Amino acid sequence: MLMIGSNMADFPVLSLHVGGEIARTRRAIIDPEDLRIMAYTVGGPLIDKDPEVGNILDLSDVREVSDIGFVIDSTDVLTTRNEVVKLDEVMSLEFDLIGLKVVDQKGKKMGKIVDYTVDSGSFMVYQLIVQRPLMSSFLDPQLTINRSQIVEIDDFKVVIKHSTSKVKIPKKKEADEEFVPNFVNPFRKPDYAPSDEKVDSSSDTSE
Repeated sequence: MLMIGSNMADFPVLSLHVGGEIARTRRAIIDPEDLRIMAYTVGGPLIDKDPEVGNILDLSDVREVSDIGFVIDSTDVLTTRNEVVKLDEVMSLEFDLIGLKVVDQKGKKMGKIVDYTVDSGSFMVYQLIVQRPLMSSFLDPQLTINRSQIVEIDDFKVVIKHSTSKVKIPKKKEADEEFVPNFVNPFRKPDYAPSDEKVDSSSDTSE
C-alpha cells in the first residue's frame, strides 16, 4: 500500500494493550543511504508525562499500518535514540527530504521536494513529489520521481536521471493490495455486522 508521507505526520499510534490511541507521530527519521523510514518521533499526553516511556517508535515494532494508524503492542516498544546505535547515527545527521532541491545529472533544476510516497510494507520512500520552479510550473506544477531515478543524495540536493512524469497522488485510503494481518486487530470494524432488521412478530402464529 502506498501512503503519502504528509498523511503519516500526526498519525495515530494505537496500543493493543491500552485498547486505543497512545500517541501521535511527529517527525520521520529517514536513512539517507536507502531512503527507508526507520522510525518516527512520537508524542502525546499518555507518554509525555511518563519519563520511563521512550519517545521514538521503531517501525520494526509496528504490528500493522493502515489508514487508522500504526498498531503496536504497548508503550514498552517505544524507545529512545540512545538505545539503538544505528538510530542515533541517523538522527545525528538531521536529514530531511522535505525542502531538498532536485536537479538532473546536467545540473538542471527540477524543483524541490514537497512530499513523498511510502510503501507501507517496507517503509521505503517510493516516490518523491517535486514542486516545479515557477517558470516551469504552468505546464507541470508537480512531478513524481521514482526512487529508481535517483542517482545521488546529499544534505542539499537530490540528483536524478532525466526522465520524469506527472504526479499521481494515491488517495489516503487507496491500497494496491489488501493487507492480511496475522493477528486480530480490535481497532478494525468488522466486515460483517448482524442485521439490525426487526423480526416481524405478526408472522409468528401460535395456536
